[in-house]
Amino acid sequence: MHAPELLHYYPKFHSMDSYMIRLSSPFTYNHKCYLFANQKLSRHFTSFNFRLQSRKNSNSDAKEFDESAFEAERLRLDAKARESMAQISKTMTETTAEAEADPKAWKWVIRKRIWDLMEAQNIAQNPRPVHHRIPNFVGASSAAKKLSELEAFVMANCVKVNPDSPQKQVRFLTLSDGKKLLTPQPRLRTGFFSILESSMLTPSTINEACTSVGVAKYGRPIGLDEKIKVDVIVIGSVAVDPTTGARLGKGEGFAELEYGMLRYMGAIDDSTLVVTSVHDCQIVDDIPVEKLLVHDVPVDIICTPTQVIFTNRTIPKPQGIYWDKLSPEKLGQIRILRELKSRIEQETGQKLPCGPSEKLPPNAQRRRRRS
Repeated sequence: MHAPELLHYYPKFHSMDSYMIRLSSPFTYNHKCYLFANQKLSRHFTSFNFRLQSRKNSNSDAKEFDESAFEAERLRLDAKARESMAQISKTMTETTAEAEADPKAWKWVIRKRIWDLMEAQNIAQNPRPVHHRIPNFVGASSAAKKLSELEAFVMANCVKVNPDSPQKQVRFLTLSDGKKLLTPQPRLRTGFFSILESSMLTPSTINEACTSVGVAKYGRPIGLDEKIKVDVIVIGSVAVDPTTGARLGKGEGFAELEYGMLRYMGAIDDSTLVVTSVHDCQIVDDIPVEKLLVHDVPVDIICTPTQVIFTNRTIPKPQGIYWDKLSPEKLGQIRILRELKSRIEQETGQKLPCGPSEKLPPNAQRRRRRS
């Protein structure tokens, strides 16, 4: 796409959460046109970070990466999402009528119990408080070491790891062992997945590459057509039941969406092991299997700082994206999901179903009525 063509599309950027636009090569670069486009876009947006990045993610590109802007935007979106989840959690756990009406309310009760316990017993690690996060915990590195000693991990060529703090050491060990690391963009808002390989990095940059900023800086973004085989999935958890393999995340559903999209791509199947690393206090025995939803992802192995548990998994793994469970609001948040939906509809010639609208947090509802 030439820069003048870009101007034709720039109104679409107005609704984006991030104003950082990545234009993958091939890209015809014209210095005058680039300046013209940048001036036009700058007048339309008060803060617009326009950067050319090739798919090779060369060292020169890495130097141009605006780390502070990326991290500030990531933290802003993270805070916004956690505030929304906090409002939903409060409603679900404190309002009986709401709890009875929502089939997922029981999950918030268990989550809150674990978060409260970790904070009260000082098991929690930064970032704190751990509420509404995949909680970081004392001994996360020890749990990661046990995970890295699993035969499945040792033999793996490509490992998919969630981007949360307690799994940072897992990401480090993946790269240090010369494996491919597949990790999602935070909340899938700015992209899809990125691949990192040790050949892309130097020993001094591997640790940085394990952070969200480092993934954006050094990773190679992939799309739905990427031919890739994932050997092990490492997933974060708030609570997990070793008897059944039932797992609860932080409540946003992104792990399930990532799993479903990998199934669509043919990157994983039922035999792909799902492993989680948690503190021992996150192991529970009261997750009601009969109340789990069809898209909830169970785990095969649990690694804690003190033990490795092979679960007696009785729950079937999701087979893909369950479109009839996906709300319009969630679909509107994630561009890659909209692309996948459009692609499937074009391939099949049939319109996919849509799930019920998500309940807005109380504050958002009140703002909407006044507007």
